[in-house]
Amino acid sequence: MGSIEEPAPTVKIPIIDVSGFLAGDAKATKACAEELKEACENQGFLQVVGHCVSAETQRKFLSAIARFFALPLADKEKVSQSNSPCYRGYERIGGQKLDELSDDATPDQKEGFSMRPERPLGKFLAGPNQWPDEDLVPGFQEAYWEYFNAVHSLSKAMFQLMALSLGLEKTYFDAFAADPDGICLCRAHHYPPTPPDAAGRTRGVGAHTDFGALTLLLQDTVGGLEVLHKKTKTWHSVTPVEGAYVCNIGDLMQRWTNNRYQSTMHRVISPLSQTDRYSCAFFNDGALDMMIEAIPTCVPAGEKPAYEPLKVEKHIVDRYVQSYGAGGTYIEQKA
Repeated sequence: MGSIEEPAPTVKIPIIDVSGFLAGDAKATKACAEELKEACENQGFLQVVGHCVSAETQRKFLSAIARFFALPLADKEKVSQSNSPCYRGYERIGGQKLDELSDDATPDQKEGFSMRPERPLGKFLAGPNQWPDEDLVPGFQEAYWEYFNAVHSLSKAMFQLMALSLGLEKTYFDAFAADPDGICLCRAHHYPPTPPDAAGRTRGVGAHTDFGALTLLLQDTVGGLEVLHKKTKTWHSVTPVEGAYVCNIGDLMQRWTNNRYQSTMHRVISPLSQTDRYSCAFFNDGALDMMIEAIPTCVPAGEKPAYEPLKVEKHIVDRYVQSYGAGGTYIEQKA
């Protein structure tokens, strides 16, 4: 495996308490919107506390995914995403390469498990989920759905706060974030520890920006997430805050806001220890049929938008084909 430079010193990522906003407090809501605006304009990353996902829901979920990833490979491969026409289920180590900075980077050193809302087969990414046998991982599916529903609610709330931060009506993004036909992805990750005799620290996930509009990441206390500081172009560790969600904007939101809010390059460095790392990313990417066009108030008077209108489906398909193809995984493009 390729080695990677030592991590840079920790940079302080803004921590925003959204409890007042969720409770409907007008003063707290205004303050939260201002904090979010500053975080998105300056860095594109923040951590969210005071949210609506209970510690018990998080605990049950992290326990369930740890038990799944501890299964023998043969059992995990029974629900391999290669068996799924909509790319759900287990993802082997090295199946994807997200690194956008180096063609020589190794594939991502993580394994994953993906699920989305249940849908009939048809459009790209739409279809049924795969689940391991209940006797192999008791309570796995129940814990996953409980977690999915809770974090989806938080995601919809964060889109409303995002709208307020841009001076828009609170409901501006509702059709995107709460669409019943949307393609929200809830993907759990396991990063095996780097062996002591390894040549260097390895990329759990290579440097990349997220495909969609807004990501909510739950991580354990092991650490490894690093963010590229925009002004200094240096990598900085994101200190885990127990129970918090790392929130960042993705490429679709960058297009939507006409570069006012820019997606941020980030990566995960595998832990150099005997400790496994677990995390889960929730991507609310909206409906495939939606067209993303620059918000009029984000386009200066007399200027044209920086981007042409883009259909969500085309953007997501292109990014999936690129990132999975780089890891040797074939992604079928729907006609």
